[in-house]
Amino acid sequence: MAYASARAMQPDTIPVIDITPLRDGSDPVSVAQALHQASAGLGFIYIKGHGIPEEIIKAASATAYQFFGASLDEKESVKISDKHRGWLGAGAAKMGDDAKADLKESFIWGYQDAKGHTEEDHPLRGANQWPAFVPTMSVVAMEYFSYAHRVAFDLMRGFAIGLNLPEDFFLKSCDKPLSRASFVYYPAQDESCGEEQFGVAPHTDFGVLTVLCQDSTGGLQVQDINGDWIHAPPIEGTLIVNVADLLARWTGGEYKSTPHRVVNSSGRERLSLVLAFDPNPETLIDPAAVHGSKVDGHEDAISCGDYLLWRFAKAFAYRKKTESSES
Repeated sequence: MAYASARAMQPDTIPVIDITPLRDGSDPVSVAQALHQASAGLGFIYIKGHGIPEEIIKAASATAYQFFGASLDEKESVKISDKHRGWLGAGAAKMGDDAKADLKESFIWGYQDAKGHTEEDHPLRGANQWPAFVPTMSVVAMEYFSYAHRVAFDLMRGFAIGLNLPEDFFLKSCDKPLSRASFVYYPAQDESCGEEQFGVAPHTDFGVLTVLCQDSTGGLQVQDINGDWIHAPPIEGTLIVNVADLLARWTGGEYKSTPHRVVNSSGRERLSLVLAFDPNPETLIDPAAVHGSKVDGHEDAISCGDYLLWRFAKAFAYRKKTESSES
């Protein structure tokens, strides 16, 4: 038995881009052009100058480990709700019909206001479930969410500029975003599991944009333009972001949503802090709005909320039960 193999990443395969000039307004166009080129290529980018303080990342990581180290009974107290909030245990996610269930565990939450209120206007948005056994979780997690969401907003402005669109083009309906954040825990993966077992199996991300803070363990692998798998190792001081399916669809395929997977062959546990950015559920994902009459052979327009419901139903076992109970 062996792990699924991947080769070392060559320099500049995944570019490293400092977004400071975009964030502070000193040179947004140059950054936007670099983001555009990377997104039209592999669709993965290392980001420097992202603005998330190191102490915020450390606090989020420590809190996540405290949660995942708790007993099964404790984690079951915040088991995933039908609004996709809470704990998903190992084996609860499956990235393809023929894939083995993922080894990862996740804790998922979304936006809430200062009073802890969350909109209940869509099947994938509802009250966050904060574990009583980690009393600091809500404050720490929401602080990380706020910073990571700000990074996503900066990047979406950059993508718009890179596409010669008004810089608020992708952010016009984001006052009640469907964005989700998650702590994702990968146990050490034994070699005996074989080449078809993954922390998370090959997949593309569902929504608009993923902002990932990976620890120093490694394990992320990306499929290159030739179909080969390459390592995307952690680079100190950076986040890694990737175009997801809805942004690829929104740009008529100009931006690429690339398959990736996790193989944790390190012999130790791995943690990721993830922000999945999505606008309001009613937002129309329409490539004709980006490219006008120039767009050719594109997919039909669809709302962000409807698309995500369809994708979630395919990936998560608990959603199948939810859909059955609602039909």
